Amino acid sequence: MSRSHPTTLLAALLASIAALLGGCGGAARAGRPLDLPPPASLPASASSHVVVLVMENAEYGDVIGSSQMPYVNSLARRYGLASASYAITHPSLPNYLALTSGSTQGIESDCTDCAVLTGTDLVNELESASISWRAYMEDLPHPCFKGASAGGYAKKHDPFLYYRDVAENPKRCRHVVGFGALASDLRAGRLPRFAWISPNLCDDGHDCAPRTADRFLARTVPALLRELGPHGFLILTWDEGSSEEGCCGVAHGGHIATILAGPGARRGARISAPVDHYGVLGTIEDMLSLPRIGGAREAGAGSLAGLLVSTRPLVPRRPPNLTGIVRLD
Repeated sequence: MSRSHPTTLLAALLASIAALLGGCGGAARAGRPLDLPPPASLPASASSHVVVLVMENAEYGDVIGSSQMPYVNSLARRYGLASASYAITHPSLPNYLALTSGSTQGIESDCTDCAVLTGTDLVNELESASISWRAYMEDLPHPCFKGASAGGYAKKHDPFLYYRDVAENPKRCRHVVGFGALASDLRAGRLPRFAWISPNLCDDGHDCAPRTADRFLARTVPALLRELGPHGFLILTWDEGSSEEGCCGVAHGGHIATILAGPGARRGARISAPVDHYGVLGTIEDMLSLPRIGGAREAGAGSLAGLLVSTRPLVPRRPPNLTGIVRLD
């Protein structure tokens, strides 16, 4: 009888350990559930909010209709689904920049030592309009952290720290916080008018199984829906797919799922008109009375407006607060 080589036995043992850990790869692990009471006991918001939650690397057909993602599919059935939604490109980082500045900024990789010199990003728009905002990053060690990774946190999924007008501004970069702040803000009813959420590399589906990502959403999204206010909405989307499918003239990053949920979403709505990440950004800007920037200005980028109960902006348009604009030369 032949004997197994020690290295073969070691590989089998390591594979077994990985399986027991729920399919997570590398150092990423599913995060601890937010320390929150039942959603119904959270304070209801009188103002309306926009929340963007970005997941990772899944083609539309791997999400919609998948038995591995029952919670996501329940959201898609109950609220609004864009069935022809497309990412801009590959890999991840350029898509995150597209969603927050209307441009990939010429970046074609997941670089962590690069920076973007721009005065036309979503943060500058929000600040100039005096609209409150926060970006919640799971496993972020502390605000203004500049490292490439920490635990399951990956800078490539945190577009805000690539913009020099955020990263080099101590006041602004303190708006980029960890999930502890998300839990406390929800408990206190302090969700900002605009919130961005990036789960860690396991909970977003990048390193872990779809069912793990679905469980993260099932334990996180109900509290967010509670805090959206009377007309607010949550956009749940994926950064890119696994194909080169595209639309809208510039998008070729794969066919992805985009769901619009919450009080401001039309129940059971479906739109089949193409929309890309620039169109998602444009929808956010329209609903916050912000001017469209970059690719969001292109009519061909599409819109999620057909999934909204009303396209009336959630905040009134106001003159820009020029003291809030940061320009870097």
